[in-house]
Amino acid sequence: MEKNTMAEFTTKRAPIVVIMGHVDHGKSTLLDYIRKTNIVDGEAGGITQHLSAYVVEHKDADGKNRSITFIDTPGHAAFSGMRSRGANVADIAILVVSAEDGFKAQTKEAYETIKDSGIPYIVAINKIDKPGADIEKTKYNLIENEIYLEGMGGNIPFVPISAKIGTGVPDLLETILLVADLENFECDPESLATGLVIESHQDAKRGAQATLIIRDGSVMRGQYIVAGSAYTSTRMLESFLGKNIEEATCSMPIRLAGFTSAPVVGTTFHTVASKKEAEQMVQKYALENSSTINNIAHVAGTKLVPVIIKTDVSGTGEAIAREIQKMTKEGIAFKIISIGVGNISETDIKLASSDKDALIVGFNVKLDSVARDANEQIGVPVEIFNIIYKLTEWLDVKLEERRPRIETQEVVGALKILKTFSQTKEKQVIGGKVTEGRITSNAVVRIMRRENEIGRGKILELQTNKVKTKEIGADTECGLTVESKIEIAPGDILEAYITVTK
Repeated sequence: MEKNTMAEFTTKRAPIVVIMGHVDHGKSTLLDYIRKTNIVDGEAGGITQHLSAYVVEHKDADGKNRSITFIDTPGHAAFSGMRSRGANVADIAILVVSAEDGFKAQTKEAYETIKDSGIPYIVAINKIDKPGADIEKTKYNLIENEIYLEGMGGNIPFVPISAKIGTGVPDLLETILLVADLENFECDPESLATGLVIESHQDAKRGAQATLIIRDGSVMRGQYIVAGSAYTSTRMLESFLGKNIEEATCSMPIRLAGFTSAPVVGTTFHTVASKKEAEQMVQKYALENSSTINNIAHVAGTKLVPVIIKTDVSGTGEAIAREIQKMTKEGIAFKIISIGVGNISETDIKLASSDKDALIVGFNVKLDSVARDANEQIGVPVEIFNIIYKLTEWLDVKLEERRPRIETQEVVGALKILKTFSQTKEKQVIGGKVTEGRITSNAVVRIMRRENEIGRGKILELQTNKVKTKEIGADTECGLTVESKIEIAPGDILEAYITVTK
């Protein structure tokens, strides 16, 4: 299914809605009420595992059944990052504010997230059934915080509700559809699906699985989904109810298992037709994003050793990456090309095989059997640890093994030529005095004239007091036979040197 940009394929899609607000202001109660009363055929009771997204149906003013997709995001302040991603994937936000408590710190945080995302929003004034509810006071409280409601000098829609008993909830759903009509959300169902990962974890039986929201296009069985450094086939394509489906399209939440690693929440996913395309996308992603993973400013000419990190949980991977980024030696450093959750897979092996120096480290994971078989032919160094300092110790050894070796020439002695005695085609007998260090028989020397090197030679024989010797120290006169094509003259300096590899 190839992308077709012709307008005739564009169609209206269901709005994707995120509900946000203070943890105690009834967000979860509202979501539960909507789910239990508006999912078609009463199938809500059949959901065996809570997903972070679901679709409800509501009759609009014309009596037509319309779909709305809801995303459930954590409400506690600790999950502000997750809420931010939720607002970015959504089309419309619902800001829930208690009619009892009014605008609180977490309400402000949620509001700022909505405002930063730039999406339209509706205020739901909740808990109107409570004895302490004061709708008018809450409305003025919102205005004090620069949320200007309809009928009060602004254009922000608001709906008084009771999430507990359902008062006003149908009006809220109707308002969502009205906003959606005004915004005119569209998509192209003929294109390959794209969207975002909104939930991801490692399941003991099903492996790495994720919940995705389709923002545009469609996906069907037999294709592949790529999300960052992870991919999976769509053989087990499931709806938000956990039912196997053949196809999913715009605004639908889907669940897929069998990812090569747990994809990062908030990552954009793409649909491709084949496994080969999926692997190519993963490799391209790794190359394009390695610079964002590595924030070390590498000196030009620094050798970079690619590293793939696989861990049992994502937080551990990030911690290990920070430690690895600190590990540098002269002329060499690590370049993290992939961080993933789950066992080391065949994809990881293939990704690493593109560079002979690449390494794979795992923490509290395993090397799966397919990857092990593949690596018998490829031979990528793979090690698994359960103690971080052991992991970094192993990497330090590997970094030293891969460090570029630099050959330097160190002067160990110098001799000044005092007199020349005889010369054949390639041999000269001369006399001189050692001015520094030591001169040894068989030493290789540079012939220096007025501080410029004019050639090289080798000392074949040394004599002092007409007696052969193997070594002469400083401030000692001696005779020597030098093998060289360069004619040596009095005043020249012979510098004996050794080549050192560092």
